Amino acid sequence: MSGEDFVPFSLVPLLIGCLASIACALPGNFLVLRRQALIGDAISHVVLPGIVVAFLITGQITTWPMLLGSGAAALVAVGMIEVIRRFGKIEPGAAMGVTFTAMFAAGVLLLEQSDTSGVHLDVEHALFGNLESLIWLDATGWTSLVDPIALAGLPPELPRIAIVTLLIGFCLMLFWRPLAISTFDEGFAETLGLPVRTIGFSLVIASAVAAVAAFDAVGSIIVIAMFICPPAAARMMTNRLGSQIAWSIGFALLSAVLGFVLAGYGPLWIGSDNAVSAAGMIGTIAGIILAIAAIFGPARR
Repeated sequence: MSGEDFVPFSLVPLLIGCLASIACALPGNFLVLRRQALIGDAISHVVLPGIVVAFLITGQITTWPMLLGSGAAALVAVGMIEVIRRFGKIEPGAAMGVTFTAMFAAGVLLLEQSDTSGVHLDVEHALFGNLESLIWLDATGWTSLVDPIALAGLPPELPRIAIVTLLIGFCLMLFWRPLAISTFDEGFAETLGLPVRTIGFSLVIASAVAAVAAFDAVGSIIVIAMFICPPAAARMMTNRLGSQIAWSIGFALLSAVLGFVLAGYGPLWIGSDNAVSAAGMIGTIAGIILAIAAIFGPARR
């Protein structure tokens, strides 16, 4: 594929897929180590009704309404989990499962009953995103990367997910020590005077921001897969936290690039005329990498 074809049609969705995968994998490492991996799954489900309600109120899909709606939905979800756990007297995992399933179902019902024909917001979009449609119409080739006029026409999803990825990476570096200590030994962290609950809550917030930033472009499938698969696979490759982060980034990038390429060209190689969902293939590749790491990873035991 020449630059005249690759840059306008494939470069932006590929970059968005890579950045979304990294943004979810970074906090996912700590969620996996804290045995809270399903929080990423829960977040990707509970944000849907918040996004739909924000759209119904504002009539547009933009960053701040999405973030505010998702944040409100997350607060409602936390309240529901506490109410179900305390009054239902069931363990937190079951309360979480009931809550995110119910809220995702409510979001699907809202989508079905609302008029979202004018924007990319429907049940299929919520699951698979619109990665393939994020083309760069103003690009003419590699020279567009240094053309201010062409750069002004970039899909807004790319700078948004890029900023979020950089912000999450910066915050992890800035609070690396307290986050690592509280992750491996909460009791020791408390004796040092570290705000363990605040750190845990901040990690959930970072995960929610990553999920919201990625949700519109890539849908819930990649969000769920990248919160769990690359960090879990990386955990089986090493027992050192820094190395695990590096492995998870590598696995996230490999999943995004290989999944995107196979989604477009894989069916052609086996004689099919139609491509498959890029989000679905990226999630599939992430699962395959996890399976391989589970079998051959040096730190799997």
